[in-house]
Amino acid sequence: MTESFPKRSLPRTDAAEQASPNSAAQTVAQTAARMLAEIEAGGEEAALAHARKLDGWQGEIVVPDDAIEAACARVPADLRDAIDWAHENITRFAEAQRATLTEMEVELRPGLFAGQRLLPVAAAGAYVPGGRYSHIASALMTVTTARVAGVPQISAVSPPRADAPAGVPDAILYTLKLCGATKVLAIGGIQGVAALAFGLFGLPKSDMIVGPGNDYVTEAKRQLFGRVGIDMLAGPTDVLVVADATADPHTVALDLVGQCEHGPNTPVWLVTDSPALAEAVAREAPACIAALPEPNRSAAALAWEGLAQIITVPDRAAMVAEADRIAPEHLHVQAADLDWWKASLNAYGSLFLGPEATVAFGDKASGPNHVLPTSGAARYTGGLSVHKFLRTVTWQRVAPEALPRLADVTARISRHEGMEAHARTADLRLKRG
Repeated sequence: MTESFPKRSLPRTDAAEQASPNSAAQTVAQTAARMLAEIEAGGEEAALAHARKLDGWQGEIVVPDDAIEAACARVPADLRDAIDWAHENITRFAEAQRATLTEMEVELRPGLFAGQRLLPVAAAGAYVPGGRYSHIASALMTVTTARVAGVPQISAVSPPRADAPAGVPDAILYTLKLCGATKVLAIGGIQGVAALAFGLFGLPKSDMIVGPGNDYVTEAKRQLFGRVGIDMLAGPTDVLVVADATADPHTVALDLVGQCEHGPNTPVWLVTDSPALAEAVAREAPACIAALPEPNRSAAALAWEGLAQIITVPDRAAMVAEADRIAPEHLHVQAADLDWWKASLNAYGSLFLGPEATVAFGDKASGPNHVLPTSGAARYTGGLSVHKFLRTVTWQRVAPEALPRLADVTARISRHEGMEAHARTADLRLKRG
């Protein structure tokens, strides 16, 4: 295996300026711990103080219904149509996922009945990122999925922007209303996550908090995990393209660059058994980046120069092994025999089969959820789905004919473990039976 486009390190500065990743992570963790403690103790007043300082928003935190209606009216009809179309796809896919889980009952032994129920969480919170881009798609993916799962209370928070009349951009407010959010706050960062977790500004306390965010949002979710459920700890987004000699170099290059525009910490990989394709993609990508407008161009250039890798291997079996080792968030196959690749690949957040299935389709509109495991986490977990909002709870019922053997086995195991009280609860049922 060779790497024909190795990583290039970013330039170093002096010791005072060059913080190590560990020290940067420690600073984020300390800031999140301090702010969460302050907001939990000080409630809405503390959250509002942080929001005024960090978000720079002086308007209402809770977006009023009339402001949402006005925002919806301002969204252009063609954009509303696009959002509606994507929402229908995401809803239908989530409904199909929901149908794969069913409640059930089974008679394990004569008179011994057990089963499962599927119960949605009572309240979910969705974090919808702001920042450089206005993430309509994150609102679609998180709130729609919770609604299909049957969650009755779905709160959403999003960082306010000065150019939005209600703080939250019009298109995001339209999307949140369409998808079924019950309340929206114009608040971001750690203070936004805290509002969801602690039930501030009239929100119910969230049982589950979902949605991507920056390092501070992710750290706040990490520190709150256990007190609330979370979808995952998302790192920088990534994509890996596996491509053979049949792939078009320009298409491969643009698909890699498409992910690079997220920012300078975005890793992208091409894994191929064609040295000619590798060289062609390495030539094409800089031209694709140069054709972008700012700030997309600078963001993509930094990611490509710092983290892009083009990896050549001997054959497609080695391509599979390399893709499984990396376990990317998005795995895009641009190669012949798509059925073979679908059956052979094992570690990814979402799989895109064929040159037509660009990652952007999955990110925005095709249906499967775009909240996916990053940083190799696809080796042990999948992405956001209706399952995250559902609790699979079990029940059991014992008829008289099941008691003798069940009580005897329970008492024997309990006494062997030294748990005499457990054994006696079984004995009591046997005597009464």
